[in-house]
Amino acid sequence: MTMENPMIEDPHAAVDTASQPCCEPHEGAVRALSIPPPEFHGPPPRRRITGAAVLAVALVAAGAGVLAGSRLSRTSGPSGASPKPGASADPGAMASMPGMNHSAQARPPTAGAKAVYISPARQQLVGVRSAPVGRQRIEGTVRTVGMLAYDETRSAQIHTRVSGWVEQLYVDYVGKPVHRGQPLFAVYSPDLATAQADYLTALRSRRQMAETANPDLAAGADALLAASRDRMRRWNVTDEQIAELERTGQPAHAMTISSPFDGVVLEKMTFAGQYVTPEMTSFKLADLSTIWAVGQVFEYEAARLHVGDTVDIEFPYGQAAKRSAPIAFIYPDVDPQTRRVRFRAALDNRDRKLKPDTYINLIWHGESTEQLVIPKEAVIDTGPRKYVLLALAGGYFEPRDVEVGPPLGEFYPVVSGVAEGDRVVTSAQFLVDSETNLMAAMQAMMLTMPGMDMGNMDMPGTEPGADMSGVDMGSAAGSGASPHSHHHMQNGSSNGSAAPMRDMPGM
Repeated sequence: MTMENPMIEDPHAAVDTASQPCCEPHEGAVRALSIPPPEFHGPPPRRRITGAAVLAVALVAAGAGVLAGSRLSRTSGPSGASPKPGASADPGAMASMPGMNHSAQARPPTAGAKAVYISPARQQLVGVRSAPVGRQRIEGTVRTVGMLAYDETRSAQIHTRVSGWVEQLYVDYVGKPVHRGQPLFAVYSPDLATAQADYLTALRSRRQMAETANPDLAAGADALLAASRDRMRRWNVTDEQIAELERTGQPAHAMTISSPFDGVVLEKMTFAGQYVTPEMTSFKLADLSTIWAVGQVFEYEAARLHVGDTVDIEFPYGQAAKRSAPIAFIYPDVDPQTRRVRFRAALDNRDRKLKPDTYINLIWHGESTEQLVIPKEAVIDTGPRKYVLLALAGGYFEPRDVEVGPPLGEFYPVVSGVAEGDRVVTSAQFLVDSETNLMAAMQAMMLTMPGMDMGNMDMPGTEPGADMSGVDMGSAAGSGASPHSHHHMQNGSSNGSAAPMRDMPGM
């Protein structure tokens, strides 16, 4: 093929500027201006080089378009029409096209519309692993942590019912063991001293009226004595103290406040010489013969626990041997800080080995059942939706919605969505999930763009045989040439531009 090069200049067309004088020797300015300027045949060298470069780019782009058009025409048939959707493309022509997926296996018949293909090399690169869905025997054990606490039914706060001053303090530090009836402190109260004097007066009056024959006076004296006794009882004066008052006949200077039961002092807010009032707490006592083991479980685990179920209590620091006790109470509320439900069991502590606020482990043993389970790490929980990524045959992956029950250890019991024998992705599932979302977005974009009929070309990440028949590769390649290049190819400034096009292969 011969083609004239427009960049070679005609030597005969060159102007001999040396043979033409520019002007006469100094015969006047008018005659010098009348000499015509020298003529140049052809464009200046810079413009000539620029036009040639544009023409070269246009020829290269046109050649690429012709080559792509010839390949597309071989896949479309003799008539040049696009193949029908679903028809297979020529493997020889598809093999040389960039981006084609040659390693994709046949699409499994169970794969849905969202299935995506990932090559084995890429699976190994991102670390994709899968596990089968199967049946396992689940014990249903709930293991949680808790603390020992005081028995709230065996604790008390000590208050005085009269105002006065602390004369004597018998229990003077926190943690001191006390017994029932043991004195805690003595308080002097002017009001109590007056009440004792009134009682002694009513007692003497009754004795005097008992000797008279008038029954009305005797009844009045009895009523006055009873009223005085009830007044002192309301001020927490015991019957023993009243009997001591009757025996001595003298008001006590101070009233002694005693412990109501055996226990220990939890809090002491009273000091010698302090002025106390009824609203002040003087002591707080607790009976440690029984102690509570309080545990916490998550909300989804609380429904499995019932009052009367046996729990094992373990002491991680060896304070005592392992014990078992029934659940005595399940609290009706949820802790707002931990979002857990509390329950408690009562433990015998007459040996005083257990101490409040000790950390413990509680184990609840449920019934052992065989269930269809799925690994917890395989479930992607978005809140309103839970789904897994199925690992299908041939390197395909598909998202599948599932319904699962409360977790049992490292597994979820399956309610619906997957069957026994299915394989689910357990690692790198978020990368696979992003791949499926990306391919879904690309397919949606292709459907909405006019003229995007992809015929039978296999794009990376899609199944083989996808419809890509609507892409005009020849025009697409030809459209890559600039309008300026097309203009230079059509006008007559380029010598022989049509002849080389006819001589190129495929024209």
